[in-house]
Amino acid sequence: MQKLSEIIKLPEGRKLEFKESLPTNADLSKTIIAFANDAGGELYIGIKDNPREITGINENERIALEEKISNIIHDSCEPVVLPEITFLTHESKHIIKVQIYKGSNPPYHLKNKSIVESTFVRVGSSNRQASPEIIADLERQKRNKSFDCELSYLKTYEKLDTTSFNQLFLDKTGEAVSSQILKKLELYQEEQGKHLPTNALILLSDDELRKQLFPYAKIECARFKGIVPGNFIDQKPIEVNIALQPEQAYQFVLRHVSQGSTDYTGVYRNDRWEYPVVAIREVIRNAVIHRDYSLTGKDIKVAIFDDKVEITSPGKLPPSVDYSDMEAGQSDIRNKILAPTFKRIGIIEQWGNGLRIIADELLKYPEIGLDWKEPGIAFRVTFSKKNFITDVSEEIYTDTSEKTSEKTSEKILELIIGNNLITIKELSENIGVSKRSIERNIKKLQDDSKLKRIGADKGGHWEIQ
Repeated sequence: MQKLSEIIKLPEGRKLEFKESLPTNADLSKTIIAFANDAGGELYIGIKDNPREITGINENERIALEEKISNIIHDSCEPVVLPEITFLTHESKHIIKVQIYKGSNPPYHLKNKSIVESTFVRVGSSNRQASPEIIADLERQKRNKSFDCELSYLKTYEKLDTTSFNQLFLDKTGEAVSSQILKKLELYQEEQGKHLPTNALILLSDDELRKQLFPYAKIECARFKGIVPGNFIDQKPIEVNIALQPEQAYQFVLRHVSQGSTDYTGVYRNDRWEYPVVAIREVIRNAVIHRDYSLTGKDIKVAIFDDKVEITSPGKLPPSVDYSDMEAGQSDIRNKILAPTFKRIGIIEQWGNGLRIIADELLKYPEIGLDWKEPGIAFRVTFSKKNFITDVSEEIYTDTSEKTSEKTSEKILELIIGNNLITIKELSENIGVSKRSIERNIKKLQDDSKLKRIGADKGGHWEIQ
């Protein structure tokens, strides 16, 4: 268990929030609901966030505050949320900790309001109203179902074109695909005398139905010139069935990272890639296997820059998976049909082994850092060169210079690609410039028809043109 002295050094995020005083009833309820719908979380009252400072609460008000918090949660949240409230003391200052665990009966929402308008989830350190897609996913979680096991009634499985998947299955297993194998893998189900394909089988097919239902089930690969999105050196959309996507994306990476000899063992040369490519391959595989295919308008992105390789996958990281503890061997599965199928054809080698493979490979590359974050409803892993020296042409000068403005605009677009709900404040904090500078750059992007705002400032989103 972490000590409070360590916790207060952490940034606010998906599972952590600080408040100097008790928030309004509405804000408290939204935070509790968002924690319960997601991975759970901890709310500390009596700690100022910016700048981080333990201010404490009045000792004589602790019991009354505990009762008030319990009443707000009981009266405002539905289904019932049971908080764990404890009192902490740090350097004679009193703090209230509200612990919320991941709920087993989602979606949680505001009582006396509809699920559609009052369901909230955590996006970074913010509470956001859940989209219909996310609400549907929460409903599936309650039934212990996944999106890939849902049936399609548009075509029977016998009429699906699964040519390339059948060949891949034969090559990898030595067995020809049969109805018995497909049934055992739960890739189709019988209903009213018809063999109906699951979403998983459609995603594995070459059929036009896949392109119709899942036009964003693809990987966009790009090699950029420099260290920010902008000028392409090469790009490739990978739109084949998802079982073939990981290898093609991996080959794209290999074409754009260098391999050189590092030393000799006797007369033999030891070649070494500039990045831990085995770890990159594992992250790409995980991106395909565990992405949220229910999210529309979002694809997987593999971006290669002079100083880093980034892999971004739609959907938040499963609650039990923690890249900070790679030795834990977590194996939370989002797609309950696709994952066993991928294991059968060898794309997954062993349950829960992926993070260990990445950790082991990184040990061989002390000059490469690994960073992960959740930009909006997505998950991004970055392999970066720790000692990369930026060329003078890439340097950012003063905030008022033309060069800075150009680079700031590029960074804004990069962050919006990862999270189209990002706020001006969050852009400012991520890029390290003033909110006024962000607003100037956004206005220019809008004037140049490169960026559009859809909806109001609060509750709307960005759209790149």
